[in-house]
Amino acid sequence: MKNKQLLILAALLLGSSSIAFQAQAQKWQNLFNGKDLAGWKQLNGQAKYEAVNGEIVGTTVSNQPNSFLTTEKNYGDFILELELWVDPAMNSGVQIRSESKADHLNGRVHGYQVEIDPSDRQFSGGIYDESRRGWLYPLDINPTGKTAFKNNQWNKYRVECIGSSIRTWINGIPTANVVDNLTPSGFIALQVHSIGKNDQPGKQIRWRNIRIQTENLKPSKNDGIFVVNLVPNNLSAQEKAEGYSLLWDGKTSKGWKGAYKTAFPETGWSIKDGELSVQKSTGAESTNGGDIVTEKQYSAFELKFDFKLTEGANSGIKYFVTLTEGNKGSAIGPEYQILDDAKHPDAKLGKDGNRTLGSLYDLMTSKKIPNAQKKIGEWNRGLIRVYPDNKIEYWLNGYKILEYTRGSAEFLALVADSKYKNWKDFGMAKQGHILIQDHGDQVSFRSIKLKQL
Repeated sequence: MKNKQLLILAALLLGSSSIAFQAQAQKWQNLFNGKDLAGWKQLNGQAKYEAVNGEIVGTTVSNQPNSFLTTEKNYGDFILELELWVDPAMNSGVQIRSESKADHLNGRVHGYQVEIDPSDRQFSGGIYDESRRGWLYPLDINPTGKTAFKNNQWNKYRVECIGSSIRTWINGIPTANVVDNLTPSGFIALQVHSIGKNDQPGKQIRWRNIRIQTENLKPSKNDGIFVVNLVPNNLSAQEKAEGYSLLWDGKTSKGWKGAYKTAFPETGWSIKDGELSVQKSTGAESTNGGDIVTEKQYSAFELKFDFKLTEGANSGIKYFVTLTEGNKGSAIGPEYQILDDAKHPDAKLGKDGNRTLGSLYDLMTSKKIPNAQKKIGEWNRGLIRVYPDNKIEYWLNGYKILEYTRGSAEFLALVADSKYKNWKDFGMAKQGHILIQDHGDQVSFRSIKLKQL
């Protein structure tokens, strides 16, 4: 009798486990039935798509624009998983929350793309805004993520879109973390990238095990990678957990004052619609409202900031500003140059371009990366990292454009050959204010955030 009871109990336990497993499995919906392309449609280019042996196979066709095999349904919040194998000579991507509208480039597919990049650039898993804003999350900002993708094998992608959060993983390694609310819903699409008429056709990418969850979504734990937050003056949950705070609250002048002043300038600056702007005046340095500085001082930190230039404008972000020099004009400190290189004469002054956008002003020239800079009138994302060991990095829109070490022989030699050569211990303060420069041109700032290191 006892054995019979044990057998009944075991059967009940196995049955309940099976039910629980089935309930868990029911959360996933297959987007590909393994047999044909039912539920999908093709847009834009005429690359070849077919269902073969439980896989969707995309094949390049010469002289065709980007081709997209899109879901017939739209998806807002979801978790997507799939596996893919790509020819190492190809480029491709997975569109998410994407659209095709007659009033946008005659129906060209546009929206978020999770990159498939087997080249030496290693941007797989990064997020590109197809036919719209360009790179949102290039993998330079996440070096560990560059190692996730493996050529000549199946790679497993995971994408979580929950609210304004868009996150990606490849083979379990976090690759991108973007916060953006521009497009809350759209289709999913498999891209075969365009090739020219003289390029060899027939290269293939294969997808399988394409599945999605749309209900009772639970985001993965914080991934610890850099967050690109495109929602103005917003802190994501992960940014807060990592120690970021808003250095400017987006509404008031709290925490800021005029350089060499006790209060925020009464004129020369405006705070409107979540933007902190230098007002246009004479184009001269610190002669209208004047520079503004943080009330607090900082040593090692990571500073994020968005900036938008007007035509011909000049400004800058300075740090380790002590306000002890008592000089006229702009207060003294190392500077992240903000400039319209094409229209402002400063770009041609200095030495070897060391007064151009993103340069360590008058000391070191920034690296010029194609398409890293946005057009005049569009928002750029700047980043200054100051490590405890005095190593400093400048970033622009996710690309590292400059690095140096305070106090090094190279730095001291640069100072000795610059306009700062007569300032004692230039840039070597243990701590200092952060400064936004008034150079008499209209330049706007937002999403100014700081994490102390």
